[in-house]
Amino acid sequence: MRHSIRIRFTLIFIGLTALILIGIWCVNNWMLEGFYIGSRVSTLEQAYEELDAIVVEKAKQGGSISDEFADYSFDSSEQTEAARLLNTLNEQYGVTTLIVDGISDKIIASSSWDADFMLFKARQYILGAGGPESELIRRADNYTIQRTFERRNRGSSLECWGFFSDNRTIFIMSAPLASIRESVDLSNRFLTYVGAAGLICGSLVVYLAARMLTRPILNLAGISERMSRLDFDAKYEGKENDEIGVLGNSMNTLSEKLKETIGELQSANSRLQKDIEEKIQIDEMRKEFIANVSHELKTPIALIQGYAEGLTEGMAEEKESRDYYCEVIMDEASKMNKMVRQLLTLTALEFGSDQVTRETFDLAELIRGVLSAAGILIQQKEASVEFAPEHPVYVWADEFKIEEVVTNYISNALNHLDGDRIIRIGIEEQGALVKVTVENTGDPIPEADLPNIWTKFYKVDKARTRAYGGSGIGLSIVKAIMDSHHREYGAENTLAGVRFWFTLDAAKDPQEKETEG
Repeated sequence: MRHSIRIRFTLIFIGLTALILIGIWCVNNWMLEGFYIGSRVSTLEQAYEELDAIVVEKAKQGGSISDEFADYSFDSSEQTEAARLLNTLNEQYGVTTLIVDGISDKIIASSSWDADFMLFKARQYILGAGGPESELIRRADNYTIQRTFERRNRGSSLECWGFFSDNRTIFIMSAPLASIRESVDLSNRFLTYVGAAGLICGSLVVYLAARMLTRPILNLAGISERMSRLDFDAKYEGKENDEIGVLGNSMNTLSEKLKETIGELQSANSRLQKDIEEKIQIDEMRKEFIANVSHELKTPIALIQGYAEGLTEGMAEEKESRDYYCEVIMDEASKMNKMVRQLLTLTALEFGSDQVTRETFDLAELIRGVLSAAGILIQQKEASVEFAPEHPVYVWADEFKIEEVVTNYISNALNHLDGDRIIRIGIEEQGALVKVTVENTGDPIPEADLPNIWTKFYKVDKARTRAYGGSGIGLSIVKAIMDSHHREYGAENTLAGVRFWFTLDAAKDPQEKETEG
């Protein structure tokens, strides 16, 4: 396989292992020598600090460091602090030390087998008389640390020489440096051999392990491919108890469930197709009914109005009878014409053919306009309307449709007035929403009828509705308009009557937007 997981695992292992080996090789090659020398330098500096502290302490007591080495011996069990320090430096770190009295040129202490040679080098360094080839590593006030190269044995050593703080006592410490470069090269060659062997063996092990892991995965892939062809007889037969075994058992369960579910879906699909066809047929019948009713009513309404106008002009013999029947004909024609218009409006809203056109407008001004248009009817009903907005209230909605909602609410309130015959219209700003209420005094609506008043042709009091020419469609139009705006609406009984309400999205004053712009 071109993109096999086991090949990827093997390549990833080879890459990571090779990267680690290269990193170790680079660290050994470029950093080990510096680390080794730095460690030796720190040892020499620490030794100087400790010996110098002993020198200073002895000077304060009126003595000298020579007192520390009066009975100096490597084998003595009772040694002074300075003697123990020289022994430790020599035994643990291979540092040989020579301490000389700078005035008398007398050797105070030495841990080297060739004290004269070390004394000779110390004199050369202090007097600036030259000496072996050296590389300066660190220079302080009283001491110098350098790397000295020996041409005879091609070796090198770290040497620290100078004076202690009493400016009298001379010292030199020498720490031989092993051939660190040779050690680094040897370590890198050994690492190369071991790393290559480990890389080959590890890659083979990883490849075989990945092959064992991917074999059941390939088996599962074959089963899933058969399932994609709706062949659910394929089953996973592995006995593993790990994640792959769990996946295989899950696929077996999935296969059984899919087999059952697809059978159920086929049956359900047949039923659903039948239901859809029936629904389409019902919808078509409803549309056809509304269209036919509207079409059938338009012609007789026009004829009734035409004959009624002719009769009013004197076509009948008895004027009183003629006028009475003509008024009845015209009134019924007007009611039927209104019903047709409402049915057409409702049909357009329910089927989405009348799209919502949102804009910003003053809701208070719209309500005042509706009240002005209904002024004559308000006088006829002897109604008292309470509406006094304090300032313009701007909303974001379809102005013409909201005008229809307000008109229906006010008409409904006028037709159901009773008692004090008061209509109260309120506008309440509620953050991002504006709530409009239309409340009238009169008889409350039975609680059982409240949820049904938004249904087409539903009438709580049929006799009263017939008296003022209502068709039971007005509140259905309100429901359709508010649903198209995705806003809430409702009705509730109050102590004095009934309150209808609806909400709209609030908007900013257009003049404020222009000023901000």
